[in-house]
Amino acid sequence: MRISVIVPVFNEKEIIVIDDYSTDGTRQILKKIRDKEMKVIFHSHNKGKGAAIRTAQTYITGDVVIIQDADLEYEPKDYLNLVKPIEDDHADVVYGSRFIGAHKFSSFWHYFGNKFLTWTTNILYQSRITDMETCYKAFKSPIFLNLNIKAKRFDFEPEVTAKVLKAHVRVIEVPVTYNARYRKEGKKIIWKDGLAGL
Repeated sequence: MRISVIVPVFNEKEIIVIDDYSTDGTRQILKKIRDKEMKVIFHSHNKGKGAAIRTAQTYITGDVVIIQDADLEYEPKDYLNLVKPIEDDHADVVYGSRFIGAHKFSSFWHYFGNKFLTWTTNILYQSRITDMETCYKAFKSPIFLNLNIKAKRFDFEPEVTAKVLKAHVRVIEVPVTYNARYRKEGKKIIWKDGLAGL
């Protein structure tokens, strides 16, 4: 099974797939990468996480798509846990939940905001997910390619969740490792993103 991993990046010096017009030297590092298994696409200006993921949709060749933020708050070692339910045909979409098992959030407000948005999602769509705002989502490629993403920023998470739940595909959650970072470490999401998500 071939897996496509989409990694939107903005000012992160990590190996990535989409550069969302970084200004910290990341672009120069990426331009030196010569790896036929890695596709590096450059945005001409900063468009946001959702826009970066939308750009990546046209380059997917794998059977399963995984979203990976470049800051490595989420551990790539969890890929196998995300993919296994799809590979075993128990799910069409898998969410990596930070609330099933140990977790650490950077602030009370990030924790509370996530819980509130997840609770609202469960009411609106009669679902029982524990972590709507998780970065770690794995999709069967045909489902992901048919999502018609409109989001430009962090509103990607609620948009995709709403579309997946409305499609009535099989969604399950698995625990994932989460190492929260703080604003001083470059965390970009702010309270306005929570309002946009709502």
